[in-house]
Amino acid sequence: MIKVDTVYQTVLALANKEQRGYITPQEFNLYANQAQTSVFEQYFYDLNQFKRIPGNSTEYSDMLKNLEEKINRFNKFRRSVSLSTTTLGHAGVYNESTIDDMYRLGVVEIDYDGGENYVKAEQINISEKAMYENSPLTKPTKRRPIFVQYENAGGGIRVSPTPTAAASLVVSYIRKPKKPKWTYIVVNEKPLYNSSATDHQDFELHPSDQVELVIKILQLAGVTIKDYNLVQVATQEEVKSIQQEKQ
Repeated sequence: MIKVDTVYQTVLALANKEQRGYITPQEFNLYANQAQTSVFEQYFYDLNQFKRIPGNSTEYSDMLKNLEEKINRFNKFRRSVSLSTTTLGHAGVYNESTIDDMYRLGVVEIDYDGGENYVKAEQINISEKAMYENSPLTKPTKRRPIFVQYENAGGGIRVSPTPTAAASLVVSYIRKPKKPKWTYIVVNEKPLYNSSATDHQDFELHPSDQVELVIKILQLAGVTIKDYNLVQVATQEEVKSIQQEKQ
């Protein structure tokens, strides 16, 4: 977790040094969400790159472990979802839009009889569906179900064999990070930080990404920082300042 106020105050201090001018809370919240999304999506790009590179050194292992640790904090396991008989015009379809925080779908498990006897469904491509269902060797059964993930029409999955109303479905997935929001009240025509607001939200990224967040937000605001150490120092100074204010 990264404190949204620490990042905002650091951004304001550096923007002021670069004579960019004031960045409003509305601007900051917009840039903050874009920056967090960018860093979050970079996790998966970096992970794919690491897995393509052969290596077993300690440094390589540590970097890979660090990336997986950053992603694992967004894992959600075995969330129960409802099956629809009308979504996308197919029976046995779960519409992903009912889980609005899903980023990547993982494991799908289905219990056909409602007795907590879940089995893992195998994911196949849409182009393979007819082949699987028509071959006696691969035809899906309740013990060996399959599912197809749709990318259009709002997204969703279709499970085969088609489940009945007694069936239940659980999915494991990687969720999106919550949108950061610096909340405030207006005092003497100036915004004053208010962390007790119901819609307040800190960044959910790993603490090691704080400097990267500050840099990306500044870039989105039109400020280019060439010296990363300057951001590191400014961040540390802001943390100390906030701690002193609390005391």
